[in-house]
Amino acid sequence: MIKKVLISFCIFILYTTHAMAQTNHQIQIIDIKKGKVIKNVQKNPDLQQEVEKFLEGITGVYVKLNPYPNNGFVIKIPLEPNVTVENQWFNDLLDEVMIIFPVQENPYLLVFDNENQPYFFKFQGNTSKFLGLLNFKP
Repeated sequence: MIKKVLISFCIFILYTTHAMAQTNHQIQIIDIKKGKVIKNVQKNPDLQQEVEKFLEGITGVYVKLNPYPNNGFVIKIPLEPNVTVENQWFNDLLDEVMIIFPVQENPYLLVFDNENQPYFFKFQGNTSKFLGLLNFKP
């Protein structure tokens, strides 16, 4: 009986570890108003390259009293390999970036430093191309 429980537990751990690893390689599109993931997209090198361009195109800090909008969507992108961002506003290694697309404004970036401190940045880049690669139309 104990062997069956241990084997079941080991299988469960292996399965959940594999499932988490698969999820970490997916881009998530989140509807802000609904508060849930509306689409998962498998990450690929073209998408990573576009996100790296956005990070290189940071133009300044996004300054707003409440930087998280009530409506729109967020795209959560895992970065593998990790990307180093070095500019006058931020200097750290990133393993994930979020692009926030508010309804009435230009998109902006949300990143976290190694101490999980959030940073919001304005950027230049072709988000239409990126959304096309995701096969997503807001």
